[in-house]
Amino acid sequence: MTTTVRSADAGDLYPTRAPDATAPFPRRHPVVWNVNADGPVSSARLDAYDRDGCLHFDSLLSEEETTACLEETGRLRSDRSLCASGRVVPEPDGDGIRSVFEVHVLSDTFRRIVQSAKLAGIARQILGSDVYVHQTRVNLKSAFTGSGFGWHSDFETWHSEDGMPAPRALSLSIALTENAPYNGPLMIIPGAHRTFVPSTGQTPPDYHHTSLQGKDLPAGPANRAAVAALARELGIRQFTGPAGSAVAFDSNSLHASTPNVSPFPRTNLFVVYNSVVNPIGTPYAAPRARPTYLASRTFTPVPVPPRPAA
Repeated sequence: MTTTVRSADAGDLYPTRAPDATAPFPRRHPVVWNVNADGPVSSARLDAYDRDGCLHFDSLLSEEETTACLEETGRLRSDRSLCASGRVVPEPDGDGIRSVFEVHVLSDTFRRIVQSAKLAGIARQILGSDVYVHQTRVNLKSAFTGSGFGWHSDFETWHSEDGMPAPRALSLSIALTENAPYNGPLMIIPGAHRTFVPSTGQTPPDYHHTSLQGKDLPAGPANRAAVAALARELGIRQFTGPAGSAVAFDSNSLHASTPNVSPFPRTNLFVVYNSVVNPIGTPYAAPRARPTYLASRTFTPVPVPPRPAA
């Protein structure tokens, strides 16, 4: 499908992908959209999320759930028909699998977990509305050879390439295996979610293939000077924990992870929830929309479970 890139006068509050470097600027939207919303996150932890753009959970999934997810991951990565669909992304060197996308559509196990109140309830509370699933994937970092992810803001990608208007979305990164300091865990610059860092350079025509493999592109990765300045000011936080632990982080958080050169693999489930009042549309800075397994255009809310009878 071919689309027309939105122009700056079409209400783009987060211009990016210009030919020349553009200075970072303050975020124009809230982080916690309804501080009075009911949900599983305490008021104090909501304040911490608002301040840092991230929140750690010691045990979000049970041992039984993580085991079931790993079994499903093994089934999906061995399904050769998925490779032709584009949902399975190889490592940059072509040896091994980097990611499997749209797992909640491909697996009833993942669908139940993604739609569960303990995951979606966090997103509903922080985003202050019903939510839908923008993207799911399993990221695999094989022992010794798993590649890393450079510094970036997901919202910069979703805004420019998917047409997401505002950063009213969040991700959950859930450890399916232990995330240790030595096997490439998630790193976040706490507080950097309040600064939008534009990328430089036009989006190339084949961007959604090469960027998923972590290859260098003329647009997409965050400006290194801006990352360095924010890291010097705010620091870098590394998130580790056992299988079942998780991190919720704002869509505009600057984050990255190193390659895994350890002998211990790292496998994580990523779930992206977007507010139903913030649906994606025409890309702001890309020649066409990405495939729906990368950016869902089905905006059906995740069902809210009924309240228990009094």
